[in-house]
Amino acid sequence: MKRPLPVFFAIGALLAASPALAEAPGDPKAVKSENGKYFDAKGDPTYNIGADGAVDWYAFSGYRRYHAECHVCHGPNGGGSTYAPALKESVKRFNYAEFAGIVIGGRQNGNSVMPAFADNKNAVCYIDDLYVYLRALSTGAVQPGRPEKKEAAPEAFKKAEAECMKK
Repeated sequence: MKRPLPVFFAIGALLAASPALAEAPGDPKAVKSENGKYFDAKGDPTYNIGADGAVDWYAFSGYRRYHAECHVCHGPNGGGSTYAPALKESVKRFNYAEFAGIVIGGRQNGNSVMPAFADNKNAVCYIDDLYVYLRALSTGAVQPGRPEKKEAAPEAFKKAEAECMKK
């Protein structure tokens, strides 16, 4: 269930222009699955780790996208750097809507500036995946580094990816 891009832009504009309004994320435990994507009790995207240690496809995809787009500033495995915060800690405070708003709309916090990624399809098309991966890192459900085992990519993922990338 990928969210349409206009929804992201609206969330980003609202959150970038106002103080933090949302509540902290809830328990990351998956309570619902839809087309290979997992959701918590609040309906936010979350991770699922199989009995064999395999991560769900979206967490694996988030790992790939994080290391393609985010790790240069935020450090390997969400650990932060001298000029950008540790995202694996930030997702403990930011719920999905806040996270999406910051990624899409950018944010300035003192001298620290997070650029807007609204035009970066490698981030926007995979925003759920990024959030899922960082949530899994933040709880220790996945360890730093490339997950050893993963579920196969669901057809719904492939379809959503193709649709988002051609826009």
